[in-house]
Amino acid sequence: MRVQPAAFLRTTLPLDLSVLAELDTDRYHSIWLPDHMVSFWPDSIWTPEFTDLATASPSPHRHLDGMAMAAAAAALTSRVPLATAVVDTVRRHPALLAQSALTIDHLARGRFILGLGSGESENIVPYGFDFTTPVARFTEALQVIRLLWESDGPVDFDGRFYRLHRARLDTEPYADRFPPIWIGASGPRMLQITGRYADGWWPAGAWTPEHYAEMLGAVRDAAERADRDPMAITPAYIQVCLLADDDAELAEIINAPLVQAFLLQVSAETLRGFGFDHPMGDRWRGFQDIDPATLTRDRIVDFLDRVDPEAVLAVVPHGTPKQVAAVVKSYVDAGLRVPKILDYSAMAGLHHAAASADRVRRAEDELLLLCGGDR
Repeated sequence: MRVQPAAFLRTTLPLDLSVLAELDTDRYHSIWLPDHMVSFWPDSIWTPEFTDLATASPSPHRHLDGMAMAAAAAALTSRVPLATAVVDTVRRHPALLAQSALTIDHLARGRFILGLGSGESENIVPYGFDFTTPVARFTEALQVIRLLWESDGPVDFDGRFYRLHRARLDTEPYADRFPPIWIGASGPRMLQITGRYADGWWPAGAWTPEHYAEMLGAVRDAAERADRDPMAITPAYIQVCLLADDDAELAEIINAPLVQAFLLQVSAETLRGFGFDHPMGDRWRGFQDIDPATLTRDRIVDFLDRVDPEAVLAVVPHGTPKQVAAVVKSYVDAGLRVPKILDYSAMAGLHHAAASADRVRRAEDELLLLCGGDR
């Protein structure tokens, strides 16, 4: 299977679709589109006191609908596949997801990938959605999507979360092929679901190549038990990194508050495995505990006072594009085939953000050289 990088299309304001022209090439496996209501950065840290990025955008939460953005990108491109990374199955009914995915795939002429996940609390709980059993809901949503796609005529479904009575979706797939489904998964149950149903997979976090290989092994084992070809599931990953041209620049980046705030996305258990105590305490669960609206300035200042920069470096690959490419290559050796190199140093400020795209491209070039082209 060929190693080929993926690209991101930013789905926040200010909107810039002009980048699609340079991404719509054979260089990229696919373009990934995030789908959020809010970002991971607390409101209290998105101020000029902590970052000059706040002078360019008044809020980090100016998100656009990921599915709508995918439809726009489908109409403005002609070659590269497009993937939502990822849409949750809590905020959208699976019947609407099934119809929207077919719609975008027709616009894209068969290039759409429906990327799904079970959800994150910051995008769900503040809006009144039930987030008590996300994995069970996710499993049932997948069943509904497949049922509506593959059934001929009206269908009934009586589940725990969804009920269909003579429901129908007569829109045929583009070129007789339904959109691939990729799943974002890291927990044991979600990895099993991925192996049974998915065409592609992203982990929400893989902190070492060994961790990535272990999760990929679980996905493939589940596929075999479901009588599916485990090698037909595309292994992908969003590799967060810190790109810098030298050690002095890296030191500047690692001391930026928004870069240090990356640790809010890491659980205390994970950080403990690298030999560090978490600045938010030993019960911090990472993504699950982030609520940007309630992490007050005082709490963030206390958090930043407790951050050990070495803890950030321990969990995030860092260095020159060549050095980071070597780390990503170790994930390729563990089974990764579609990496997205995500340079978090852009969160260090406007100057670093301006240099980020070029550094990512250089890291991609270095990775492809290490991989020897096609694999």
